[in-house]
Amino acid sequence: MEELIASVVRGLGIGSTYALIAVGFVIVYRATDVVNFAHPALMILGAYYTSWFTFTVGLPFVLAVPAAMVSVAVLAALCERIAMRPMVGEPPFAAAMVTVGVFFVLFVLAFRLIGTTVITMGDPWGLERVTVLGVRLFQVDLAKTVIALVAIGAVAAFLKRSRIGLAMRATALDQEVAMAQGVKVGRVFGLSWAIAGATAGLAGMLIGTAAGGVEPVTALVALKALPVIILGGLDSVEGTVPAGIAIGIAESLTRTYQPAYAPWLGANVDVVVPYLIMILVLMVRPYGIFGTRQVQRI
Repeated sequence: MEELIASVVRGLGIGSTYALIAVGFVIVYRATDVVNFAHPALMILGAYYTSWFTFTVGLPFVLAVPAAMVSVAVLAALCERIAMRPMVGEPPFAAAMVTVGVFFVLFVLAFRLIGTTVITMGDPWGLERVTVLGVRLFQVDLAKTVIALVAIGAVAAFLKRSRIGLAMRATALDQEVAMAQGVKVGRVFGLSWAIAGATAGLAGMLIGTAAGGVEPVTALVALKALPVIILGGLDSVEGTVPAGIAIGIAESLTRTYQPAYAPWLGANVDVVVPYLIMILVLMVRPYGIFGTRQVQRI
């Protein structure tokens, strides 16, 4: 039982981080109708800036994290202004291809900054454990869960209750109507990228607190957000939470019990499980469990 609880808590930490990564994708998609493939590179830069502010600048960890989030948010807004603003009015597929180009530019930048070394976050948790109801749990798993869920809740509340959030939702529904009502669509696009960049920076820090640190290829971890987006719905911020937790727990339980009960499946099956879930969801409910069902009349 103790092993099961520890595995579930570890899955909560992993899944909450996946959900936070997915939120960045969802915010940009809701505002611009474009899937932002540059998001993984922003996540890695968030890890780099956290490490840089901690060890080079000498800021305390609690100040280095928001400083890194602001840095990535500014960088993301600049990317939107330079590369994406000229694509307003173009087909979403063309704009999505531009984000692929932005990803490679940012990935090269991250590789130049980080190099072949592995960076660490200087996190305050390490491998320390705490006892909860008689079960020994890693502090890092609890910290990831709390920080990610609080951040997602803050973003969801901002989008739902603020005037800017209302403008972002109006822009997502119909850009032309939003402009007719006085909404500055370009500013909304830039803000959506900035918020997504801030969440990516925070997610990069959480990824970096895991054992082993972060290197540029760690950007591939962000691909785990794709099953979360598909399960939760591409336009649903709230849907990322249950979807991310479900994906994280499924991956953690597979990692814990598959070697003992299904060794014939081979190694690293837990890496494949999120994508198997994604395929099943696409077959049954293509718009996700919490996504908006779109009906087109011909």
